[in-house]
Amino acid sequence: MSRFPFAGRTFEVNYGDLVATNAYAADRNSLTYEITGGPLKGANAEVAFEWKELDGGNFVISWQEADGSTVVHVDNFEKGSSLSFFTTPKSDFHRLSGTLRTLSAHA
Repeated sequence: MSRFPFAGRTFEVNYGDLVATNAYAADRNSLTYEITGGPLKGANAEVAFEWKELDGGNFVISWQEADGSTVVHVDNFEKGSSLSFFTTPKSDFHRLSGTLRTLSAHA
Protein backbone atom coordinates (compact mmCIF):
# COMPACT_ATOMS: atom_id res chain seq x y z
CA MET A 1 0.00 0.00 0.00
CA SER A 2 1.32 3.44 -0.84
CA ARG A 3 2.06 6.18 1.67
CA PHE A 4 -0.97 7.95 3.10
CA PRO A 5 -1.06 11.52 1.71
CA PHE A 6 -1.59 12.96 5.20
CA ALA A 7 1.12 10.91 6.91
CA GLY A 8 3.04 12.86 9.52
CA ARG A 9 0.08 15.08 10.41
CA THR A 10 -2.30 15.32 13.34
CA PHE A 11 -5.99 16.17 13.02
CA GLU A 12 -8.86 16.80 15.37
CA VAL A 13 -12.26 15.32 14.60
CA ASN A 14 -15.17 16.91 16.41
CA TYR A 15 -18.52 15.16 16.37
CA GLY A 16 -20.02 17.21 19.20
CA ASP A 17 -20.41 14.47 21.82
CA LEU A 18 -17.08 12.91 20.83
CA VAL A 19 -13.85 14.75 20.09
CA ALA A 20 -10.60 12.98 19.17
CA THR A 21 -7.15 13.54 17.75
CA ASN A 22 -5.78 11.29 15.01
CA ALA A 23 -2.02 11.44 14.56
CA TYR A 24 -0.93 9.66 11.37
CA ALA A 25 2.58 8.17 11.51
CA ALA A 26 5.04 9.57 8.98
CA ASP A 27 6.68 6.25 8.11
CA ARG A 28 3.90 3.63 8.07
CA ASN A 29 0.13 3.28 7.83
CA SER A 30 -0.64 3.57 11.52
CA LEU A 31 -2.33 6.21 13.57
CA THR A 32 -2.48 7.08 17.22
CA TYR A 33 -5.86 8.28 18.37
CA GLU A 34 -6.91 9.85 21.63
CA ILE A 35 -10.46 10.67 22.66
CA THR A 36 -10.21 14.18 24.12
CA GLY A 37 -13.89 14.93 24.76
CA GLY A 38 -17.07 13.06 25.53
CA PRO A 39 -17.91 9.95 27.55
CA LEU A 40 -14.98 7.96 26.12
CA LYS A 41 -12.45 10.69 27.04
CA GLY A 42 -9.00 9.27 27.76
CA ALA A 43 -9.27 6.25 25.46
CA ASN A 44 -6.23 6.00 23.18
CA ALA A 45 -4.30 3.49 21.11
CA GLU A 46 -2.05 3.03 18.13
CA VAL A 47 -3.69 1.08 15.31
CA ALA A 48 -2.81 0.00 11.79
CA PHE A 49 -5.19 1.41 9.20
CA GLU A 50 -6.05 1.03 5.54
CA TRP A 51 -7.14 3.84 3.27
CA LYS A 52 -8.44 4.55 -0.20
CA GLU A 53 -8.94 7.83 -1.99
CA LEU A 54 -12.47 8.39 -3.29
CA ASP A 55 -13.84 11.02 -5.65
CA GLY A 56 -14.16 14.64 -4.54
CA GLY A 57 -11.20 14.66 -2.17
CA ASN A 58 -12.75 12.11 0.18
CA PHE A 59 -10.71 9.39 1.86
CA VAL A 60 -12.10 6.24 3.43
CA ILE A 61 -9.97 5.13 6.38
CA SER A 62 -10.63 1.98 8.40
CA TRP A 63 -9.16 0.09 11.33
CA GLN A 64 -9.95 -2.46 14.00
CA GLU A 65 -9.13 -1.82 17.64
CA ALA A 66 -7.72 -4.34 20.12
CA ASP A 67 -11.11 -4.79 21.80
CA GLY A 68 -12.72 -5.75 18.48
CA SER A 69 -14.30 -2.36 17.77
CA THR A 70 -14.31 -1.44 14.09
CA VAL A 71 -14.03 2.13 12.79
CA VAL A 72 -14.56 3.58 9.33
CA HIS A 73 -14.07 7.26 8.52
CA VAL A 74 -14.93 9.13 5.36
CA ASP A 75 -12.79 12.25 5.75
CA ASN A 76 -12.37 15.23 3.47
CA PHE A 77 -9.22 16.95 4.72
CA GLU A 78 -9.58 19.87 2.30
CA LYS A 79 -13.20 20.65 3.21
CA GLY A 80 -12.75 19.82 6.91
CA SER A 81 -15.52 17.24 7.17
CA SER A 82 -15.64 13.80 8.74
CA LEU A 83 -18.14 10.97 8.84
CA SER A 84 -17.47 8.11 11.23
CA PHE A 85 -19.14 4.73 11.49
CA PHE A 86 -18.10 2.45 14.32
CA THR A 87 -19.20 -0.74 16.00
CA THR A 88 -18.37 -1.48 19.65
CA PRO A 89 -17.45 -4.93 21.04
CA LYS A 90 -21.12 -5.21 22.18
CA SER A 91 -22.25 -4.65 18.56
CA ASP A 92 -23.60 -1.14 19.19
CA PHE A 93 -23.46 0.76 15.90
CA HIS A 94 -22.80 4.52 15.78
CA ARG A 95 -22.90 7.05 12.95
CA LEU A 96 -21.29 10.44 13.52
CA SER A 97 -20.87 13.55 11.40
CA GLY A 98 -18.60 16.45 12.23
CA THR A 99 -15.62 18.62 11.49
CA LEU A 100 -11.98 17.87 10.81
CA ARG A 101 -9.12 20.31 11.33
CA THR A 102 -5.35 20.17 11.17
CA LEU A 103 -3.56 20.43 14.51
CA SER A 104 0.03 19.93 13.36
CA ALA A 105 2.39 18.54 10.78
CA HIS A 106 5.16 16.41 12.27
CA ALA A 107 6.68 15.16 9.04
